[in-house]
Amino acid sequence: MNPVGGIGGGGSIEQIIALRQQIIDRSKVLQEVHQPKPAAPTETTATTPSFGDTLRTALDNVNAVQAESGRMTAAYERGEETDIAKVMLARQESSVAFEATLQVRNKLLAAYQETMRMGI
Repeated sequence: MNPVGGIGGGGSIEQIIALRQQIIDRSKVLQEVHQPKPAAPTETTATTPSFGDTLRTALDNVNAVQAESGRMTAAYERGEETDIAKVMLARQESSVAFEATLQVRNKLLAAYQETMRMGI
């Protein structure tokens, strides 16, 4: 049986270095995908999305990332997905997205509570 990713009993240093480089390359690609693109000049008649719409879109994106992570994990467990680096990267991305969403929620809740404590 071949060890996962060439790591294990018969894994050589070159294979480990190549696997590490693949992970780094994929991480760079994911970072480029998730970085906001410079906004092109838009017409002044364009409507800006509301806060609720923006929040809903962000939550939908987090949900999609978590669903994809779950799908990839299940596929790996069934033996369909063989690239553990992809699976682990998807799980980590899902975890970071959830943590970021949780922090935004905590800040919004703190701001709401502070507003409620203000005197009129």
